[in-house]
Amino acid sequence: MMYYGLDIGGTKIELAAFDDQFNLLHKERVDTPKEDYQRWIETVAALVENADKKFGEQGSVGIGLPGFVNRETGIAEITNIRAADNKPILRDLSARLGREVRAENDANCFALSEAWAAENQQYPFVLGLILGTGFGGGLVFDGKAHSGHVGMAGELGHIQLNYHALKLLGWDNAPIYKCGCGNEACLDTYISGRGFEMLYRDLKGEALKAPDIIARFYQGEQSAVEFVEMHIELMAICIGNIITALDPDMIVLGGGLSNFDHIYDALPKALPKHLLRSAKVPVIKKAIFGDSGGVRGAAALHMVR
Repeated sequence: MMYYGLDIGGTKIELAAFDDQFNLLHKERVDTPKEDYQRWIETVAALVENADKKFGEQGSVGIGLPGFVNRETGIAEITNIRAADNKPILRDLSARLGREVRAENDANCFALSEAWAAENQQYPFVLGLILGTGFGGGLVFDGKAHSGHVGMAGELGHIQLNYHALKLLGWDNAPIYKCGCGNEACLDTYISGRGFEMLYRDLKGEALKAPDIIARFYQGEQSAVEFVEMHIELMAICIGNIITALDPDMIVLGGGLSNFDHIYDALPKALPKHLLRSAKVPVIKKAIFGDSGGVRGAAALHMVR
């Protein structure tokens, strides 16, 4: 049996094919159609059918989305892929391909991929956090993604800054960013990699990319050191709230900012004062599979542990 995972992005669609031992056997990537829905359906179908021809069988199809499919209506909410937003994508793809197509939020797929890693299967509840262009979460309980009543569980980036975070940033000069969801002060624009850069620009008065800020931190440049210490505290406040609500066994970090190794030493030390007295800081690890996590997790939607 072949398992296909598709990572559907705003610019690229990637299919990866795995056998039942999770060995990667095939990969193909194409551009994402921007406007035409039928062309989007046919582009996904062509990737799947190319894999079918290669392996001489119909593989299972799981897809990871930068959004979610509403469980009640069957309608996709993926605002950065205009061609497929507000469309019944699972119904139409399943009909086009003649098999069940399953979908999850891409952060859930990321978390699922990491939870299934041999060294992580000891943890019953894995929380995946993506520190990339945005900030998002994925929840995996006993090897299964949890997407909630409607399908939007894990949209942690749209929790909003609290009292302690605003106090840390400074009541009078705290930058208040508008989020793509339409609200203001969502975590998505503060503790993501993009938020890291935006805050440095607005608090330190210089526009730098995250790798340059991090390089200055490691060089001991005072402004960068002060900023990183502040941002770690901001992360501790925000992630501490999430730990209090969810109490995960393990947190795995992905996205560009997760490559900042200082986080794995500093964040566990900063968290306790933001947790309940009896709380335990969970294991916090860097993602094992990096950019491959999305397709691996999407393929796993049809696997049963």
